[in-house]
Amino acid sequence: MFYLSIFAFFVVSFLLATITVAIAWMAFLKRQAQKADSAAEAGGAPVAALEEDSTLFRNERLSSLNFWDTLLTRFDFVEILRTRLTQAELDWSVGRVTLAMLLSATVAFLLCWKFLPGWAALLVAIGVGFAPYAYILRVRRKRFDRFREGFPDVLDSLARALRAGYPLSTAMETVAAESTPTVAVEIRRTSAEANLGMGWSRALENMGRRLPLLEVNLFSSAVQLHSRTGGKLGEVMAQLAENMRESLSLRGEVRALAAHGKLTGAILTILPIAIAIMMMFVSPDYMMVLWNYPWGKDLIAAAVICLILAHVVIRQIVDIEI
Repeated sequence: MFYLSIFAFFVVSFLLATITVAIAWMAFLKRQAQKADSAAEAGGAPVAALEEDSTLFRNERLSSLNFWDTLLTRFDFVEILRTRLTQAELDWSVGRVTLAMLLSATVAFLLCWKFLPGWAALLVAIGVGFAPYAYILRVRRKRFDRFREGFPDVLDSLARALRAGYPLSTAMETVAAESTPTVAVEIRRTSAEANLGMGWSRALENMGRRLPLLEVNLFSSAVQLHSRTGGKLGEVMAQLAENMRESLSLRGEVRALAAHGKLTGAILTILPIAIAIMMMFVSPDYMMVLWNYPWGKDLIAAAVICLILAHVVIRQIVDIEI
């Protein structure tokens, strides 16, 4: 036990030193960027123009640390994580996210080692390490929801612009200037890619890759079909907007009906934990019998894990996709 405590002390010290060095390195990079901006302003070059031009050059490095960048390039999940970050519109590097996951999992394992069984501490560490990726998925889902809500209005504006005689490229730029930020970013990016020589077919495919939504696929198919066969694209856009609003209304009704099941699952998950905490204050001796039992900690950890799994199963049952 003495050697284990020494090992844990050195591991925690190493993690704290690593975090300190990482923060200092990021502060150094930020200071260098500020110096570069100041030099650009002194030279007469506008900073905004430099920022716009810098977006044309993509940084393919996964991390600013050379050894970590070399290591990450050997795994296939890196591309999936990079795609999720792009879809969530988070300006994070893959190396930063993976390091945060490893550090949080290690710290959680060391903190739970003395209070929980080894297998339970390992499961808690895996759950805590998954938290940054879960946050990315949550931000991604919220961004997709905002896009779904604002996309029908964009299609209506696009239909009116096409009926007024604007070409598709000009109509897209006009709509991007008047749309909400979430939708405007994608519309402006797609229009820029098409006008810079990539072509509408490739630009719409990239848009569908950044936004894997049914609404975007329908819009992309309608534009590509119009470019091949012709027709009244404005009327098609208006009909798509109407259908998307009906789908949003139906999705809202289903979400309202499923709210009761989600609330029931949350109550059934929290209730046993709340009763156990209440018993610790009302009759602590009664609860300490279970805690001091040789298998007591294993039983408590198994019960908590079963509650979490049951909550996840209930959420999956009531989460109806349309």
